[in-house]
This record gives sequence, structure tokens and C-alpha cells, in this order.
Amino acid sequence: MGLVEHLVEQASFGGALRLVGYLSVCFIAYVCLQILAQNFKLARRGPRASRVPSALPFGLSVVYRTIKSVREHTALESWRELVTPGNNYTAESRILARRLVLTANHENIKAILATQFNDYGKGKPFHEEWKPFLGDSIFTTDGDMWHGSRQLIRPQFIKDRVSDLHTFESHMQILFRAIANGGALNGEDQYVDTAAGDGKPVDISDLFFRFTLDSATDFLLGSDVQSLTTPVNEFSHAFNEAQRIQNFITRAGPLHRLFPRGAFNRHMKVINKFIDKYIDLALQLKPEELESKSKSDTGYTFLHALAGFTRDRKVLHDQLIAILLAGRDTTASTLSWTLYELGRHPEAVRRLREEILRVVGPDRAPTYDDLKSMKYLQNVMNETLRLYPSVPFNVRLALKDTTLPFGGGPDGSQPLHVLKDTPIGYSTLLMQRRADLYPPVSEAFPDVQVFSPDRWFHWQPKPWQYIPFNGGPRICIGQQFALTEMGYVLTRLFQRYERVESLMAPVDGGKPTLKAEIVLSPGDGVKVAFWEAKREKK
Repeated sequence: MGLVEHLVEQASFGGALRLVGYLSVCFIAYVCLQILAQNFKLARRGPRASRVPSALPFGLSVVYRTIKSVREHTALESWRELVTPGNNYTAESRILARRLVLTANHENIKAILATQFNDYGKGKPFHEEWKPFLGDSIFTTDGDMWHGSRQLIRPQFIKDRVSDLHTFESHMQILFRAIANGGALNGEDQYVDTAAGDGKPVDISDLFFRFTLDSATDFLLGSDVQSLTTPVNEFSHAFNEAQRIQNFITRAGPLHRLFPRGAFNRHMKVINKFIDKYIDLALQLKPEELESKSKSDTGYTFLHALAGFTRDRKVLHDQLIAILLAGRDTTASTLSWTLYELGRHPEAVRRLREEILRVVGPDRAPTYDDLKSMKYLQNVMNETLRLYPSVPFNVRLALKDTTLPFGGGPDGSQPLHVLKDTPIGYSTLLMQRRADLYPPVSEAFPDVQVFSPDRWFHWQPKPWQYIPFNGGPRICIGQQFALTEMGYVLTRLFQRYERVESLMAPVDGGKPTLKAEIVLSPGDGVKVAFWEAKREKK
């Protein structure tokens, strides 16, 4: 029997190998036929874009290179190698049978986002990749579903809501204590000697991500997660890790199904449990109770407003996760980059503080109108977003056979034909750092790689050459909310502190690490020290 069993096992193993081999050959043949069909169709339509070389077949080395650049925080350098002035900042690659176009050409980005808006969208592949995280929210859908999400959310970001700043103040006071403590507090009641905080090293980026998570959950749900007073916060950790894994899943392109999702699913379970608890409470309220809350400042939340329009649990859940991602991470990352640059530009701090004290004074909380009137404050935020746009890379899918204005031919000067279902990756990070889109370097206009709020006093970017909040019909709906929160935080900080010193030179040598995942954040944190302004005794 042993000999018979051995022969059966060998036959089974050999059969399995032959089956795997047969399926592999069929798959390769299918991919090759798809490529041939696409190439034949494109050959009849006009010139192609410059090709991204791949050492491995079917663009597999491009996938490896992309994931490696994300891990090593070299995505900007990688894009600079791929899309160059010589190809009009547009190139194409291939992953398996899927053609991919990459661009940092502002005219192409304008076409994708505005002038040819109906030709491009998120598309089914993006929706499939992101659905486990963002569901059917405003960030993953097209057409009527996207329009419905935008109409549902838009009323929550009208000026009356955006200009209501009291939500930020209580979290701001905790942030001051955390700065003096040198990090997150161990509980709300921890005693902190704020007078002893001068010169104490602190990773202000970590505190900003905690601050914006607390203020966002407070605004959205009416109860914050208290991450500023909880050094190890389960929800915050799960939210961060889910995003990190989702980023790698997205970068894998059509190979995303091979990516392990065990850890991702565990983190999403924590996130969903937290969010669903508040949805349950909102849905327990009767429609008239929701209407009463939505007309009152006391107890008003984003969730109550949404629940007044829909009782669909999934709709509420998906939109909350999406707005939490947008409201927390983009603002925290921009504030982090602002302090990174201010920490090494003391003259900019001096001018910013002078303006704040002149307009608001040393103690009073700023109003919405105060924030909008402070030109240098606006310049500081604009310059930060120019160098460090919150979403550095994005993607759209061709919803039908269409074109891009540039990218075709050896120098990219001709229109580029794009077939249906072709993904277009575009980079605002690279586009906004293109020296050819700016005036020549002069005494009044420093190099484009240099942080200089002063340039905004006598220069304005041309349309579509500065789009930190995207553009066209899908322009960021929370743009004013984000700018208002950032302006509020910066004003309160520099009412209190007269000096901030960067401690990053020993960490990164003065060359910031661009961690380009979903948002662009400092890969090594932002270590600084603050000094409080001396107050005159009355």
C-alpha cells in the first residue's frame, strides 16, 4: 500500500504543477493579447508618450519601484525621474495588461479635473480598492452617487458653520499643556507646569495629528477621542495603520488582491466599532429631535445633520469615515509642515507674530474675519501648501476613450490618446515645484524650493499651477474649514510663543523627509522647542 500511496501522491503533485503551469501560460497569453490589442488600437490614434523602462516583464519592476519609493519616502525623486521636462512632464507605463499614464503637466491636470471632467473619474477599480476603507463615500464614487454625497455634505461647510470657532478652543488649551509636557498627557487631570516648558523638545507633528483627531471627532460626533490626553489611543492607532496599509494596497495596482489584509481588517474592526456607536445614538433620535438639534448650537454635530437627511446606516458610516480622514490628516500634515519651516525661519515667525499681535492682540481668540484679514498668515499657509500639498499624488480613470492635451510624441508636445479604463496618475507635489512655471530667481523671488511667504505679496500663481485643494467640480468641499482651523491654531500658538526653534538638523540634515502616503506628512516628525512670550506685569 505504501508504494501505491506514494505513486498517487507523486501523480497528484505532478498534476498540480502541470495545472499551475497551464494556468500561468494561459494568463500570460491573455495579458499579451490584451497588450497587443491596446497597442494596435493606440497605433491608429496618434503618438504615444515616453515609456517608463521596466527591467521585469509586464511592468512588475515599476510596481516594485513604486512601493519601494513609498517605503523609503522617495516618491518625489521617483516622479522626477519618470516625468521630466524632456517629455513635457508626462510618461506612460504598464502593469500587467493595464496601461498607466503619469503626469505633472498643469494643462493635463486641468483637463482631468475640469475641462474634460466627464471623461475622467474615480472609476470602478479605485472604488473596489478603497471600498473596505471609505465605502461608497464622496471620495470613491462618480456620477449620481458622488453628486448625492456632495449635496449631503455641502451644507455642513457653509460659512456659518466654518466661522464657528469655539470647537477648537478647548482642544487648543490641552495642546498648550501637551507642548509644555513635551508630548501627549497621561490623562486630562495630569498636572503640567506650563512655565517650565520653554525650550523643551517636542514632536509638534504628533501633537497636531492628535489635536486634529480630537477636534474632528468633536465636530463630527460631538465627543472627541481624547488622543491628546491618551498617549496610546486604540482608535488613533487603528486609523493610522488602516491608512498605511490601504496606501500599499493602492500602489500595488491590479496586483492589490495579492496583498495580505489580515491586519487591515483588524484595524477596520476597531474603527467601525467606534463610529457605529455614535451612529446608533443618532438613529435613536426621532426626526423632530434631530431637527431641533440641527437648529441649535448646543449639541449640534455633523452626524446629527446627516442623520436628519438620511437614516441609512451605511451612508452615515461611509461619509463620516471619509470626512474624518480629510478633516484630520490633511490639516495636521499642513500644520506640521508649517512648523517645520517656521522653526528654521525665525524672521517669518517674527513677522507672523507682529501681525497677529497687531490684529488680535496677545490674548483674545481670533474671529473668522480676523483670520481672513491677516495677509501674512494667509501667505504662510499658502506657501506651505505650495511646497507641501496635502494630497501629493492622485489618480483618475478614463471613463471613455478620450485624450490629454499634452504627452504624445518624443517631446510630449502633442495630444495623447487615452483609452477607456486607463488610470492617470498626477502629482501636484511635483507640478507645484516646477521651476519653469515660476518667474526667474531674483532678489524678490527666491528659488521655488525655498520657503518664502513674502513671495505672495507680489506674485500670484497662474490658474491650475497651484491647486493644493484640487480643482474643478471635485474641489475640496472642506477647504475653508481646513484653512480656518489652521489659521486659528497658528494664531493661538504665536500669541503665546514668541520663538520656535527647529531641532531637525541632527535628524534629517535640513532635508525634510517627504512621507507620501495618502497625505504628505513629515517622515521624521517635526521636533521643535517653543519659548513663551514674556508678559508685562500689571
